[in-house]
Amino acid sequence: MKTKILLVDDEKDIVEFLEYNLISEGFEVITASNGQEALVKLSENPDLIILDVMMPKMDGYETCSRIRATEAFKNTPILFLTAKSSELDEVHGLNIGADDFIQKPISPKKLIARVKANSRKLESSQAETINAGIIKIGPLIINREKYEVIIKGKLIFFPKKEFEILHYLASNPGKVFDREKILSDVWGDDIFVVARTIDVHVRKIREKLGKYAEMIETIKGVGYRFKNTE
Repeated sequence: MKTKILLVDDEKDIVEFLEYNLISEGFEVITASNGQEALVKLSENPDLIILDVMMPKMDGYETCSRIRATEAFKNTPILFLTAKSSELDEVHGLNIGADDFIQKPISPKKLIARVKANSRKLESSQAETINAGIIKIGPLIINREKYEVIIKGKLIFFPKKEFEILHYLASNPGKVFDREKILSDVWGDDIFVVARTIDVHVRKIREKLGKYAEMIETIKGVGYRFKNTE
């Protein structure tokens, strides 16, 4: 799956130039011309955000602070791309939650290198959180210790077995599991449950995931797979 970038800048020429170069490198790009519009575009679940500082309606600093206050985007890489060049500006940007502070002008190649570097840091961080029992994939945060699922910042209740199936699949994105394997690993070998029980639970999980239900894919004749978001 392509990395989705939210590019926020009020200068149309810059947006079009950077958008073209990012798309040429295989990224998916959504754009906004100010901070208020950027907050609305969060509904499209960007994987990385590039922010200008000096924008109308809401500047980049306030936008960054509001994004970081949203649970689903606490760890999303945010890169400031701005004409501001003082050390105080850079320190302030990093202190409020940005991952990088890049001064304009910058060549597309250098910007893309910084984007890729920050994407790699996020992937490494996600791997660590999976090992710690917390999985963050796209709009989902799954906390094994608390048996909590947060979707787009909203806590959604999952009964125990539905939670365990969701956690099990999400812990192994891209891997196909047949129904018997899921039954064995989630219920155990000593409890008799028919394979179609999995289908019922997956249907209920998908209902709770709402518009993100497609993250669990049905592999006909086999079982299920959690969509690999990389």
